[in-house]
Amino acid sequence: MKKPYIIFCLFVAISFGTSCVDAKIDDTEVKLVTAEEMQSILELEDVQLVDVRTPLEHDEIRIANSQNIDYMSPTFDEDINKLDKNKPVILYCKSGGRSAKCAKKLKDAGFKKIYDLQGGISKWKHSDKIKIEVKS
Repeated sequence: MKKPYIIFCLFVAISFGTSCVDAKIDDTEVKLVTAEEMQSILELEDVQLVDVRTPLEHDEIRIANSQNIDYMSPTFDEDINKLDKNKPVILYCKSGGRSAKCAKKLKDAGFKKIYDLQGGISKWKHSDKIKIEVKS
């Protein structure tokens, strides 16, 4: 009778003691958003809207009020560290590849709230949900 009780107590003690060891608290999640969701976030929150494409791509077509931080730039890591880690960030690129990589870097750098425009600007450039600026 005592043996199962002792084993149970040891199991609980070991489980409790090791469950918190090396546990990293990280509740940051990168959320993929549609253009409509992005527009709602822009209206409701003080957000940093970041285009991670090249300056040439950004000049040709961009979402209104976005800032350009080129993912391919040698100064990219320095540039993202100028952003406010406590303010939400919405990222976008052409199709979603660069912004996904950038989102991981932001998460690793300690940013609290990260959104990534699903499918990039290519998917939404003809949408009436977001304001697109095109070079004429």
